[in-house]
Amino acid sequence: MTRQVFIKELEVLHNDVIKMGSVLELSLNEMIVALQDMDVELAQKIIDRDDEIDLLEQQIEKECINIIAKQQPIASDLRKVTSIMKIITDIERIADHCADISEYLMQIHKQPTMKAPEHLSDMIQVMKKMVVDTIDSFVNQDADKAASVIAQDDIVDNYFTSISKELCDMMQKDIKVIPQCVAYIMIIKYIERMGDHSTNIAEWIQFIVTGKLVLS
Repeated sequence: MTRQVFIKELEVLHNDVIKMGSVLELSLNEMIVALQDMDVELAQKIIDRDDEIDLLEQQIEKECINIIAKQQPIASDLRKVTSIMKIITDIERIADHCADISEYLMQIHKQPTMKAPEHLSDMIQVMKKMVVDTIDSFVNQDADKAASVIAQDDIVDNYFTSISKELCDMMQKDIKVIPQCVAYIMIIKYIERMGDHSTNIAEWIQFIVTGKLVLS
């Protein structure tokens, strides 16, 4: 394999990760709308799309293995290929959580109407920015933006703590809302995990760019 062919394969790999990130962003945006509007049809659409993300992960993983097997890349090239194998796992898990949240949304929809936790939308917006910024930092190989993603994870964690307390207080005051509150607790846990996966991706991007691996 010539160097030019190898570079072309790396470009295809890079673009396929961007494609996977774009599908993730679509599911993420739709999940936010579905949760806001309690739209069960949109939620089902998100769940159905999860297979597309899974197939993209499998395709990219095979591309990475083929590149390593055929070219035996060294230094920065190997660093990028192996990091991508880690990154796509976290992208797939974020997409899984979009589907998980959609399933809990359907449970809430079956229950009597209940007001969403006060800062849920704020928590979601911070998490969304983390996901979008990780994808942007991969596209542009931007270690500084990746660092800003990592810095935001504590904000999501703090929202998880405060919203959990709010939901526990609501259940103590009114047992009729326990099923909805339990579903919301699961939803915010998935949102918190999405922030964690975004942090993982950001750390691997920093490794690609700088060669320094610091995992939280």
